[in-house]
Amino acid sequence: MKPRSSRRQFLQTSAGAAGAAFAAPRVLLDPSPVEASPVPASDRVRFGIIGVGMQGSGLLSTAITLPGVECAAACDLYDGRHALAREMVGPRLKTTRRYQELLQDKEIDCIVAAVPDHWHKQIVVDAVSAGKDVYCEKPMSHSAADGFEMVAAAQKSGRIVQIGSQRTSSVVCAKARELIAQGVLGELGMVEGSLGRNSPNGAWQYPPPPDLSPANLDWDTWQGRVPKRPFDPVVFARWRCWREYGTGVAGDLMVHLLSGMLYAWGINEAPRRASATGGIRRWKDGRNMPDVHACLFEYGEVPVYIRLTLGTDGPEVLRFLGAKGLLELSPTSLTLTPQAGIDTRPSYYAASFPRALREEYFEKWHRENDPTPGQEALLPGESYRGPSYDEVRPHLWKFFQAVRTRQPVAQDALFGHHAALACHMANESYFRRGPVTLDQAIKS
Repeated sequence: MKPRSSRRQFLQTSAGAAGAAFAAPRVLLDPSPVEASPVPASDRVRFGIIGVGMQGSGLLSTAITLPGVECAAACDLYDGRHALAREMVGPRLKTTRRYQELLQDKEIDCIVAAVPDHWHKQIVVDAVSAGKDVYCEKPMSHSAADGFEMVAAAQKSGRIVQIGSQRTSSVVCAKARELIAQGVLGELGMVEGSLGRNSPNGAWQYPPPPDLSPANLDWDTWQGRVPKRPFDPVVFARWRCWREYGTGVAGDLMVHLLSGMLYAWGINEAPRRASATGGIRRWKDGRNMPDVHACLFEYGEVPVYIRLTLGTDGPEVLRFLGAKGLLELSPTSLTLTPQAGIDTRPSYYAASFPRALREEYFEKWHRENDPTPGQEALLPGESYRGPSYDEVRPHLWKFFQAVRTRQPVAQDALFGHHAALACHMANESYFRRGPVTLDQAIKS
């Protein structure tokens, strides 16, 4: 007779099987190709950049290294960034405070926009209306209403709009998409994602430029249509902390997890319901956006749980949980852990049977379920490694290639709108202190 199986032994056996799968050899994924051969002058793409701040300067420095791509002009409301752009591109680079000059320039093919969230809608709508393709940083919109207007403008103009959440151009996410489409997870039961930071920089406490003043910054224009406040260098540098200008951790971090999720899952839609909680638990510096934000979404019948914190450092991870296994994404890796979904031991519930019934049950279970020695089933895991899905180079390359070829992009205005709309629903639920539906978000 086989020995009795306790609940603890059962759980330990299951955990051991999972650990073995995670130890599977890793397959290296080839990076997205970026052609290194010279590009004829007739095929060169000339872009203008609007916003040369932290993210914009990174986009600019990367874009000008791509073959056949050159920067024709830079716009920023802070003159110090004019100097920065010229240092990066060359002393003859045209710079201006008025982005409309870039839209009117017939020599500029497209726009790269990296501005605070509250300026996204106006610049994207103006750009496509002027016949320019545009790459706009995430989240696409500052509000649900802005997003609908941006989608309508993009569709009416026929111009290419790509939103700057890089995961849709990542080979790691592409492999996840391939595996999910193959049905390796079976019926999807849940998706979960998390990310944690624990530093002043991670909480957007950026140092304002030391020379910042109303003399070298067009503060009134920077504020846009937001109720005016006196010049404040801290607000300029840390705008993500305030709802008037940004979208908080939802628009900065959650949108990446959601964009990667939508792309890997192979869907393009907004959640029908969101229920969020959180608060300002660590960074009590005057901000009005939460530094802890957790939200439960409903995508069809599948719950999606996203957890963000700026108070405890933690790995960035996205997990797809299915009946046949677990698929886990991190910035540079993808791991598939198959699960048979069957008992590997007799039920520990049998411990409640009288001895005779218990022994009869154990004997029958082992007779019907034990494999023939040497023919035990294996559940080999699969693990892949590739370039970080945070790299902007392949994402920018796909945008400029689309400008050349007029081929559609994966993260177009509608995709970007759906990812951003989920973030707006998460924020709306947080401030309302209750769940919100998609209809409520549209009306807000």
